[in-house]
Amino acid sequence: MILRFQVNATDVELDVLPMARLLDVLREDLRLTGSKEGCGEGECGACTVLIDGRAVNSCLVPVFQVAGAKVETVEGLASGLHGHERLHPVQAAFLEHGAAQCGICTPGFLVAAAELLAHTPHPTRLEVREALAGNLCRCTGYQKIVDAVANALGRQGS
Repeated sequence: MILRFQVNATDVELDVLPMARLLDVLREDLRLTGSKEGCGEGECGACTVLIDGRAVNSCLVPVFQVAGAKVETVEGLASGLHGHERLHPVQAAFLEHGAAQCGICTPGFLVAAAELLAHTPHPTRLEVREALAGNLCRCTGYQKIVDAVANALGRQGS
């Protein structure tokens, strides 16, 4: 099946099996390896991407469902600025707060947090925790992650 969609603001056209998992197409066909497979069952959030601005577990999405859609991965959060990469406010805050350890869950947290901040510009700490509830981490204890997302609020627009 020829499938057309956008990934990180770039148009793509692929010949894929329609029931292939979006996660596999991103990692294997497009070589976007930021999204990780943690559980393969939609429980851990490591594979979280945005489809038309909404966070989804890419391990659960058959690729045919993204036909004509806009997909954003963790690689797409950074934006070009005068030929240089500019970190998304959440990425910068994660670095500053030491919110990443082993790195398996980090891409999913970053994407979920970016969605939260895009749709809820001034979330409370409780809203941050609720928005990140679908993402599991076995290393950090979550406090640094929540602190980083809360800190990213002040970075938006900068």
